[in-house]
This record gives sequence, C-alpha cells and structure tokens, in this order.
Amino acid sequence: MDHAGLICQELASHRTSLRVAVVTETYPPEINGVAMTTGRIVDGLVAAGHRVDLIRPRQAQEGGAIAGGNDGIEEMLSRGIPLPRYANLQLGLPARKVLLRRWSHQRPDVVQVVTEGPLGWSALTAARKLNLPVISEFHTNFHRYSGHYGVGWLKRPIAAYLRKFHNRADLTLVPTRALCFELAGQGIPRVDVVSRGVDTRLFDPDRRSGLLRRSWGLEPDDLAVVYVGRIAPEKNLALLEKAFEAIHARQPRARLIMVGSGPALQGMRARQPRAIFTGPQTGEALAEHYASGDLFLFPSLTETYGNVVAEALASGLPVVAYRDAAAQELVSHQVHGWLAEPGNETAFVDGAVALAEAPELRARQRLAARERVASLAWQAIVDSLVALQRQVILSSPVAARR
Repeated sequence: MDHAGLICQELASHRTSLRVAVVTETYPPEINGVAMTTGRIVDGLVAAGHRVDLIRPRQAQEGGAIAGGNDGIEEMLSRGIPLPRYANLQLGLPARKVLLRRWSHQRPDVVQVVTEGPLGWSALTAARKLNLPVISEFHTNFHRYSGHYGVGWLKRPIAAYLRKFHNRADLTLVPTRALCFELAGQGIPRVDVVSRGVDTRLFDPDRRSGLLRRSWGLEPDDLAVVYVGRIAPEKNLALLEKAFEAIHARQPRARLIMVGSGPALQGMRARQPRAIFTGPQTGEALAEHYASGDLFLFPSLTETYGNVVAEALASGLPVVAYRDAAAQELVSHQVHGWLAEPGNETAFVDGAVALAEAPELRARQRLAARERVASLAWQAIVDSLVALQRQVILSSPVAARR
C-alpha cells in the first residue's frame, strides 16, 4: 500500500484523532438548545481524544479577540452584534479573511458549521477556498418563525438562503429522520441524521423536590403542569394556555409552571396571574424543576428537535405534544404521553385534560418515559458524528487526489 493509502487507512481508524473546527454563533453559558447541544458535542469530542478549534462570537461578559486553548479546545472569539429579539445572543459578523489565515496556518481535518449566520457563511466560504471538508447543521426552522413575527413575506427568501447555504456543504446534519426527508424535498439532498442525547444522570425523577413544590403553592397530590423553553410567539403558547385553562376548570388547584424567558413573558404574566414564572434555570436547578412537575406540555410546531422533550422524559414527565420533531421520535402515544396530529388543537387539549385526570396512567407513563431515553447517552451521539465526519473527510477532493 502506498503512503497516501496508509494515510486514508489511518484516518478511517477509530484510533486516529481528528482536528475539528466548530463554528457556532451560540455556545454555553447561553441558554438555548443549539448552545447546549454544541457544548455537549464539543465536550464529547475532546473526551474522545479529538482536538477542537472553536470559532464563536464574543459573549457579553468576555473581552479580547482570541481565547487561549485548554483541555483540547482552542478558541477564536469573533465580533458579533445582538440578534434581534434574542438580545442575549450574538450574531457573528463576517470573518472570512481571519478564518483563511487561521486554517491556512493550521488546517482542520473537517469544518463543522453549526449556525447559518454571517459567521457560518464565512466559514463555508473559507473552507471551500481551502478545499477543506465541511459539514453544516440544521438546527432552527427560521423560515417557519417568520410568520410568528409579522414578516411572513420573508419565508421564501429565508428558505432560499438556507438551501443555498447547506448545499455548499459536503453534508448537512439534522436530528430526525423526518427532517431529513423534509430538507431533501426542499432541494437539500445531501442530508444525514445525528440525533440528540440527554444527560440521564442530571435529568432524573429522583430530583423531585417537595420543598420546591410547596414554594409553588402545591400539596403532594396537586398537579404541576410544566413548560420549559423560550416564552415567545413561535412556541405556540396560546395553545398551552388554552390547554391549561381546560385542566384548571376540572382541577382548580393545578398550577402552571413556566420555566424560561422571552419577548412574550410580560403578556403571559398578565393573562396568567396564578402561574409560576421561574425565569431561566440551568443544571441541577433545571433538573429539579422538571422532576417536580407532573405533566409536560409542549405545543410548538417550529422545532427541528426540541431538547426539552427528551429532558422531560428523562425526568419522568409524561409529554403532551404534537407528532413532530423530538416528540415524533421519542413519544409513543399513550405510552410516554399523548401525541396530537400537527395543528389539531382539540386533540392536544383533550390529551392534556385526559392525562391531568388520570394519575394512575401518569404514574405508568412516568416510568416508561424514563426508560425510553435511558440509552440516549451523549457519547454515543458523538461517536455517530465522528463516523460521519470520517466519511466526509475520506470522500473529499483532497482525499480523492491522494
């Protein structure tokens, strides 16, 4: 076997570490599904012995342009501006020249572009210029969001941009098989699935707290209906309110627990004066909030996945959701919760009421929910990602020339 063949064979081996450039416009400690997922992936890559070149916008509490490397991660902090309606997030500004210099000096084996903003576009452009293998990720249905913010006329231009963006990559990753087929139908043919994991050591029914429930004004047998996520128009929270009102009509002591923040918070506070608004929660505090609930309502139809569904299931919460995204992948109807067909609000409300009034059924579903996600370890997800990265590297023009 010649030298080039040995290189390819070595690269294919699971013993060979990779240098992965990860480009993202959101990252922990920012609180959202993309940041959490990206943080877990980076940690998993490093734990598996790979090197990560992390490119992201400077966060509000950070200064300087470059962050040093530690524990297998080297960081470059780019310039950014606040993202409209997401004031705590930064939209990365173009950085093509900087990335060309950086990656010319130290070439990554593969570039992983997490977000589709100007920084992500710059990364795609630089990677193509340098003949680097590049993978993109599809995390957010921005074209679906447009109707919720009064700019529905942008739906087609946004969809066209996303199609052009992802077709510049060698491969686009999505978290569900259904989304894989959807993107293929929209003209993005090179798509594969890498699911999301959940930390079952953190999210655990044993974290249920009587003290926390009492602070919500609940007795042991009272019902806590939980929502975790952004409090924003695209989350379809009017349906959540409708479902809870139907529950409350039958169980006056039930409480709605809203975990998160967002632009619709003040309006919802005014309409739901008895609800508990906890603000954003993280880590063990978040896990305790999940486990201390009795029923999880998630009416969104704009998710690409919805990490909160997996976290709720791991915490032993039956989930009421539409048959979409993570719920479609993880929830079996009347086994782990209740699924309504997308857009069928009556079925969603009926399911919420049915489970609210069936404590014995919820107890069975609580056990089944936990068992459903027991195998979704993050390291297994990272291993799947690395396998696809190796395939893309070996099928790249550079490998073909070798």
